[in-house]
Amino acid sequence: MSERFDMIVLGAGSGGLTVAQRASRLGARVALFDPDVLGGTCVNRGCVPKKAMWFAAHIADMHRLAADIGFQTSPMALDWARFRTLRDQYIAGIRHRYAMRLEAADIHVVEQAARLVRADTVATESGLQACAPHIVIATGSRPRQLELPGFELGMLSDDIFALDAPPQRLAIVGGGYIGVEFACLMRGLGCEVDLLVRESLLTDFDLELVEALAVQMLAHGIRIMRNTQITAARGQPGKVTLEATDGAEYGIYDAVLWATGRVPNSGGIGLEELGVERDGHGHVLVDAFQNTNVAGLYAVGDVTDRKALTPVAVAAGRALADRLIGGHADAKFDDSVIPSVVFSEPPLGAVGLTEQQAHARYGDAVSVHTGRYTPLLWMVAGRSEQSVVKLVCIGDERKVVGIHVLGPGSDELLQGFALALQKGLNWSDLKAAIAIHPTAAEELLLLH
Repeated sequence: MSERFDMIVLGAGSGGLTVAQRASRLGARVALFDPDVLGGTCVNRGCVPKKAMWFAAHIADMHRLAADIGFQTSPMALDWARFRTLRDQYIAGIRHRYAMRLEAADIHVVEQAARLVRADTVATESGLQACAPHIVIATGSRPRQLELPGFELGMLSDDIFALDAPPQRLAIVGGGYIGVEFACLMRGLGCEVDLLVRESLLTDFDLELVEALAVQMLAHGIRIMRNTQITAARGQPGKVTLEATDGAEYGIYDAVLWATGRVPNSGGIGLEELGVERDGHGHVLVDAFQNTNVAGLYAVGDVTDRKALTPVAVAAGRALADRLIGGHADAKFDDSVIPSVVFSEPPLGAVGLTEQQAHARYGDAVSVHTGRYTPLLWMVAGRSEQSVVKLVCIGDERKVVGIHVLGPGSDELLQGFALALQKGLNWSDLKAAIAIHPTAAEELLLLH
């Protein structure tokens, strides 16, 4: 006999937890299936531990900056074991709080993988069955593994958090979010870093700011090899050489990080048998309301073809619960304005259209306003690296459709500007605002 629920959720990452808890608060009886730890990739192998490491690298850079502005300093090394213990304790605390909330909400948590056997029924390998009129697929994604010789000699992003010590020489293969972020933070923690990129860095971000970031990465000692396609790795753990299509060799490296993207966890859970549509990469296809093509089945988060960001999964999960359980028939999340930040050094933030995207959509109606400046602290320290701010506007009223920032504090200042853009922001609104001086944020108000 199957146990009946109002909603079943497959996956306890950000999207799955959100839709389960929201539905429960709205009165639904919910079952949540996941064989992994609570919190999914973001909490355990992504955003949270990565940001902790970014903070450590940032502190190391501030220590170097302190010496530049006159502080007496002594050599400072990170106690890697202590830092890892503190980071892992923090993450364990998040998981504990999740468990307490799920228990308080009376959500039935099953620490097993479940497979769809019908559009309203799931089953586990142990024989447990559950059914519900609404089943949400929130199984997330995993690092992509490449079919090339010696791939096992490198590590994936999941593995880097288990390092006992930083490698002296590190190769990172891939120029997306993960590759750029780890290149910067591992360099900040003292590693020699080579970043090997098949084509371009950060292809979803504004080209001008990406190139400005690349200049600073090079200045910090990161070697960037573009137009490099790795075909094999050879050697042994701790002594790895990489081979490229043009016959070039790179190394010898103490460690290699494969940062070549992620793939959705959509296989082996019964989607094929039920005819659930997926794209060529395996992402579950959904409409604006998170519906799949099969009635009663929905999907949120990285398993879908939507932008793979935690806040996107959370927003989608909240709206879905409001619609299915809360009775708000038109509930859906607005994905037209999604701010995002690359936690590089310095951070790169963006919301809305890039200059290239705006020209493709609006042609000659586009106007672009760019400013470069050296942050005050850097100037005092004698540094010459420049931050960049950019507004992309359209029409005679110069409606703002894109905001791009590179520099210290970009990750924090962008949120308010993103909200303003979402509500409707014109150039004249920024010119009429009173700036906070001296700050990085005011640079967006001072553009000509």
